[in-house]
Amino acid sequence: MAVVDPLIELRDVNKYYGQLHVLRDINLSVGRGEVVVVIGPSGSGKSTLCRTVNRLETIESGTITIDGEPLPAEGKGLARLRSEVGMVFQSFNLFAHRTVLDNISLAPLKVRGRRREEAESRSRELLDRVGLASQADKYPAQLSGGQQQRVAIARALAMDPKVMLFDEPTSALDPEMINEVLEVMQQLARDGMTMVVVTHEMGFARSAANRVVFMSDGRIVEDRTPEDFFTHPESDRAKDFLSKILKH
Repeated sequence: MAVVDPLIELRDVNKYYGQLHVLRDINLSVGRGEVVVVIGPSGSGKSTLCRTVNRLETIESGTITIDGEPLPAEGKGLARLRSEVGMVFQSFNLFAHRTVLDNISLAPLKVRGRRREEAESRSRELLDRVGLASQADKYPAQLSGGQQQRVAIARALAMDPKVMLFDEPTSALDPEMINEVLEVMQQLARDGMTMVVVTHEMGFARSAANRVVFMSDGRIVEDRTPEDFFTHPESDRAKDFLSKILKH
């Protein structure tokens, strides 16, 4: 879809793992403040696509720009880029030996050079925002999976990123914890955060996304509003996918 003010742009992006062509001629723009949900069957390239945006995966050809600047190859430029692109994974990747507050404050202290009081005060605000104000002094192992994932979201937000990438953030969680994480993400969407979300949660895709990008076999097959996609999928591949997941 045409985007007026793109914050992220992928043009003719190709990615291989050996002989396997995992991203095929991907063209995608994400506008400022837009929530784009990427869905599709396993092995369709969704997570790889997400991970190319902050260069956790390199690409063989094509271009990726963020806020008008091409992705830097490595070094300081890449570190700066990564501080502007928040990432939340399936696994929470929190530091087990540090408190929740320390986990969130660490990057602003080290990377942004903030003063400790300032970093901790901001971290407490973010904990409040994700509904965990009372958990600041606990260690990750003392929290549930849903709470740990909300800490991971707060940690990504502590860098004041321009965009947040979520790679199946709820897939490792027990069912009763999924909603507490999705609610935080819904609120971020309402607050105008630019988000790219790879997920199996169709309810979230329907309610929070501006656009749904459906991938299959390394290609973007459909890129439409949730309403259009869920009610009138155009491709047989999407119809087949939806018929399987919407029956449950």
